[in-house]
Amino acid sequence: MTASLPAFTDYEPFRAWRADPAQWLPIARDIARSHGLACAAPHVFTTGTNVVVALDEKLILKIFPPFLRSQFASERSTLAQLRGQLRIAIPETVAEGERDGWPYLVITRLSGVLGGDAWPSMPEADKERVLAEIGETIAEVQRVPAGVLAQIEPNWDVFMPGQIEGCRARHERLGLPQKFLDGLDELLRDTAPMLIALDGPPVILTGEYIPENFLLSRDGGGWHLAGLIDFGDVMTGRGEYDLLGPSAFMTAGMPRRVRSLFGGFGYSAADITPDLKRRLMVLLLLHRHSDPARSICIAGWQQKAADLRELQDLLWPI
Repeated sequence: MTASLPAFTDYEPFRAWRADPAQWLPIARDIARSHGLACAAPHVFTTGTNVVVALDEKLILKIFPPFLRSQFASERSTLAQLRGQLRIAIPETVAEGERDGWPYLVITRLSGVLGGDAWPSMPEADKERVLAEIGETIAEVQRVPAGVLAQIEPNWDVFMPGQIEGCRARHERLGLPQKFLDGLDELLRDTAPMLIALDGPPVILTGEYIPENFLLSRDGGGWHLAGLIDFGDVMTGRGEYDLLGPSAFMTAGMPRRVRSLFGGFGYSAADITPDLKRRLMVLLLLHRHSDPARSICIAGWQQKAADLRELQDLLWPI
């Protein structure tokens, strides 16, 4: 008899349990069998938030603990909303269900090399090209009508005030140097109204355009963006929010990379004004997963910038 999935109410005990595939792999195999799917040589993915296993070369099973059911709902709805709407590949849903209160999805496995594996050693010209394609993809996703995704909570006008309220405490806890905390309250006060208000309908945001969520491929012309994965944190809101992931993890404060990303998104160099950079700086600090010390990929940025204004110029040097 196949074991049952246990009950968890928070992440740390779940993460420890997930780290031992012997605890859950028999259940994953049983789920696959229940849908008539082969699982002869499963491959366990050790990164990410949920239980993720490749059943074979073509299919992936994602199992979500009950306390992360919102991620299941987000991924399922987003894959349906974006299906056939993008030039690059996204997974397709093959099956879905629930086991012991844990929802799951079986989705197609995309071909390509995970961005986190390829990015560090890619030639600089390829990095600029891929960043332009990421910018284009962000814009393309945001042109798709939000549809049912507009109902995902929290709404932007609830999310932003909550992030603003907890911003200082969050970054004190995460160890942001005092020189950046000194101007934070004033910056939040000055920019809050413009960040909460939207200048148009809310757009689809993944919040995580980072190397771990891309598939890349290489041909005679070099590396290209081939696929996009992981839609568990999708929400709707201000489009510039999705420029933050690649800005923090990939552009490294290099002008040509920044211009490539923003150009793909549809912004010219003239659009990269001090007001835009200030909005982006605040949004970076308000991001759901904001942790500058562990995400800004500019060596020595804490020493190179004296305050938040200098930091925004370091991140977006145009």
